[in-house]
Amino acid sequence: MEQHIPLAERLRPKSLDEYVGQKHLVGPNAVLRNAIESGHVPSMILWGPPGVGKTTLATIVSQVIKRPFFSLSAINAGVKDIRDVIDQAKTGGMFSRNAILFIDEIHRFSKSQQDALLAAVEKGWVTLIGATTENPSFEVNGALLSRCQVYVLQSLTKDELIGLIDHALQTDTWLIGKAPQIQEYEALLQLSGGDARKLLNILELVVGALQDPQMAITNKVVKTIMQSNMALYDKNGEMHYDIISAFIKSMRGSDPNAAVYYLARMVEGGEDPTFIARRMLILAAEDIGLANPNALLMADATFRAVQNIGWPESRIVLSECAVYLATSPKSNSVYMAIDDALAMVRTNPNIPVPLHLRNAPTKLMKELGYGQEYQYAHAHAGNFVKHEFMPDELKGHVFYTPGQNSKEQQLRQWLRDRWGDKYEKEK
Repeated sequence: MEQHIPLAERLRPKSLDEYVGQKHLVGPNAVLRNAIESGHVPSMILWGPPGVGKTTLATIVSQVIKRPFFSLSAINAGVKDIRDVIDQAKTGGMFSRNAILFIDEIHRFSKSQQDALLAAVEKGWVTLIGATTENPSFEVNGALLSRCQVYVLQSLTKDELIGLIDHALQTDTWLIGKAPQIQEYEALLQLSGGDARKLLNILELVVGALQDPQMAITNKVVKTIMQSNMALYDKNGEMHYDIISAFIKSMRGSDPNAAVYYLARMVEGGEDPTFIARRMLILAAEDIGLANPNALLMADATFRAVQNIGWPESRIVLSECAVYLATSPKSNSVYMAIDDALAMVRTNPNIPVPLHLRNAPTKLMKELGYGQEYQYAHAHAGNFVKHEFMPDELKGHVFYTPGQNSKEQQLRQWLRDRWGDKYEKEK
């Protein structure tokens, strides 16, 4: 095979046995492998980070079950392209019947584009396989999502990535001819960000750049060669995750200048504005919370605004929100409260609800004491009565501790005035 075909493409697996990773899905007796080998493959959404084998898995599925394979990218395909493929599948006779339609980056499809798929999936004209790096609960409309199985693909492990490198060195004709000597793997793994495709392409670039093919490949050699080849911003690769991480941490750390800088990196790179706005919504609840409840309202308004206006004007709205969030007081008290409560529920999942808090819609339930001794808060002064709402096993347990900020200190005093000792102690 000619060397100008990228290494990652030359080494693309052609069977489930060659496929690397995702043992929970395609390992022996795993749920998706069983479905593939039985030929009963549902429409599905493959959700996972870049370079973990979503496209490869879709291709293998079509080959194993021997169905026609159509592929579209949501970046450049429109409703007409979708309908053309569906028409081929409907009218193509036995050679196109029940074809596999693979849509890469399905989260980038608009609602109308996704709606164009519904009838074809419902009637079995195509089996849809969508690939996405974003949570499909947010990015795929409910009607289409309800007709698909969602399979979560995991990042490849360090051993799996090193195994890919070693396999390439042993099987690729061009690499065998070069016979590179790899002494250190860390820089290759770090620069790839866990993306198998990127890892193999970096390996190919490094080996091709060596003046002496026999020169040992060390971390220093890899970084020197790659320094002049790194992209400014790859919204489909590791930089997508690195920049959004720096953006969030800058706002959490109350640095508006850094927040605006990383926002500019994403704006210039053409990042999806709703992705940025959604992450700010999460931060407003997780890192600001009750220290400034208006932050969540601001972030929600920002999310709705960027949905309506898009680029380039969204940059202004996003910048306003980023600065507001960065300069807001911070508290993670509500985040910690729900996680502590979830941990308690998972440890003790079946603690009974106190009888006085239970609903009593039938005579028998009333006779059993359901709802008795419940005191209606609005029937008491100040719309409050000191009443026990926790199960007996959790009496006095504190999940929510007000943060050290002026707003929550007011809440702390409000709670102490009503509950006394219950809010005198800390977790």
